[in-house]
Amino acid sequence: MKKPKIIRCPYCGGTAILRDASFVYGTHSHGGQVYVCSHYPSCNSYVGVHPGTRTPKGTLANRELRQKRIQAHRIFDEIWKQGILSKAEAYRWVADKFCLTEKQAHIGQFSNYMCDQLIQASADVLKNNHIPCRLRAAS
Repeated sequence: MKKPKIIRCPYCGGTAILRDASFVYGTHSHGGQVYVCSHYPSCNSYVGVHPGTRTPKGTLANRELRQKRIQAHRIFDEIWKQGILSKAEAYRWVADKFCLTEKQAHIGQFSNYMCDQLIQASADVLKNNHIPCRLRAAS
């Protein structure tokens, strides 16, 4: 059996603990689990878990980064929801645009800076309602 990977908080160095989502969200929880910094709530860092697994959806994030990731997801998701690209093509576009691997090209892995970059790039795509030809060829 594989030993579970220890997840450390990037803000305080605490160890992340797997908890029921209600630990963070209270009665607003819709089930599921989260990894929470062991110093929560003084360190307000956590990340959701993929349903039915113990796999985090990204890196632990504080309130500011969680809000930025939500904002990035909202605008990025419009690219595939509006049919400009399929969902798979949109993620491939992110990887190509920012020279990332497929694993790195997920908003749950992004920093504030990368979220800002994706927000701007996605806004440009939505404004023009297409991926520029030089970028589309790479996807």
